[in-house]
Amino acid sequence: MARNPATPEQQSVRVLKVGERVRHILSELLARGEAHDLVLSATTISVTEVRMSPDLRNAKAYVKPLLGEEEAVVLKALRTNTAFFQREVAKRLGLKFAPRLSFRADESFDEASRIEQLLNDPKVARDLDEE
Repeated sequence: MARNPATPEQQSVRVLKVGERVRHILSELLARGEAHDLVLSATTISVTEVRMSPDLRNAKAYVKPLLGEEEAVVLKALRTNTAFFQREVAKRLGLKFAPRLSFRADESFDEASRIEQLLNDPKVARDLDEE
């Protein structure tokens, strides 16, 4: 039974390279407005990360609309157009098997903001100043 590495450091170089290549392809498609969808054309979307499964058959794309506006609407539009994105990625990637894409909201920015707030808390700042 194969393990799915939890961190990028535990993945093979090939898996990381393919994930980065898929991220670039998706970013290019979204930036050029190649998906014929009004929501996707009207919104600037960042593809922050693509995590590939070890067998390169599944890809989770983490996306964030500019300023986090209408995230649910953008995710729905991306999921509606998944077939188009999979077809384009398969055509441009040149692998034996095309990865199945799934789009997820990138929560890392929210988590970073939460940690920043915790560090700016006066109680925490006081403890840090004592050191």
